[in-house]
Amino acid sequence: MSAYLDSIGSNFRHGANFATGGSTIRRQNQTIFQSGISPFSLDVQIMQFHHFKARTEELYRQAIDLSEKNKLPRPREFSKSLYTLDIGQTDLAVGFRQMSNIQLRAAIPDIINQFSAAVTRLYQQGARAFWIHNTGPIGCLPTATLYLRNPKPGVLDNYGCLKSQNKMALEFNRQLKARIRTLRAELGHAAITYVDVYAAKYELISNANSQGFMEPQKICCGLHEGNTHVWCGQKAIVRGAEVFGRACVNPSIYISWDGVHYSQAANQWTANQILNSSFSDPPIPITHACHKRLHY
Repeated sequence: MSAYLDSIGSNFRHGANFATGGSTIRRQNQTIFQSGISPFSLDVQIMQFHHFKARTEELYRQAIDLSEKNKLPRPREFSKSLYTLDIGQTDLAVGFRQMSNIQLRAAIPDIINQFSAAVTRLYQQGARAFWIHNTGPIGCLPTATLYLRNPKPGVLDNYGCLKSQNKMALEFNRQLKARIRTLRAELGHAAITYVDVYAAKYELISNANSQGFMEPQKICCGLHEGNTHVWCGQKAIVRGAEVFGRACVNPSIYISWDGVHYSQAANQWTANQILNSSFSDPPIPITHACHKRLHY
């Protein structure tokens, strides 16, 4: 789908993407923005959706040329569309940088409250079908352990993941799933599918070799050797020579693209697992996610 912010010449006939890299549920301060966190938090994205919906309805009424209408959703389709939300991991990532684990755990209820408020606002604007991803195993990202030297026994699991961060992600997911149960009761006409992306990604990480991937801590794009780290797309002087953070020769066998994001191949593997309902609650495929009668 075309990005909402890339509106010049884009085709929104089948929907729009309001996500931005590094988005959070809660608004962050200006200092955080300088470290790669997006200023487009979830409440801003909901506001952009509201503007998109209102503007689309207006333009659709005004459009005379059929080619113009064919680039826009039909106004009646907003209530029949699937609203997909995948957000929250960056809130945890920011928390790990700024808070103690006790403080971050105490902040999770407020993060979940703000997420719930966003879903409710979409519902009030006519949204009825929701496909909601939980957050992934953030402790399995290579960046979680890249600077960890000689970790004590029990700090990492059998697959090189940082246990403490994964434990926090699981707590976030527990509270998210509980809130979704509440939302189902409160939003009587909604069909809400909870998707356990954490379980899907952890299954890939724990079975990397059998699924045709390299060790999950390997990074495709960038140079990471010992204490030397040149990030994807950047350059640095290493032992007197200029070095570029280039992509690997065969990205399709890597789970991690750049240490933070999954590779296209890993994302495709995950998508194949979740779209058929293997990790969904209720257990229905995405093709039936808009039919409330199948949920209850």
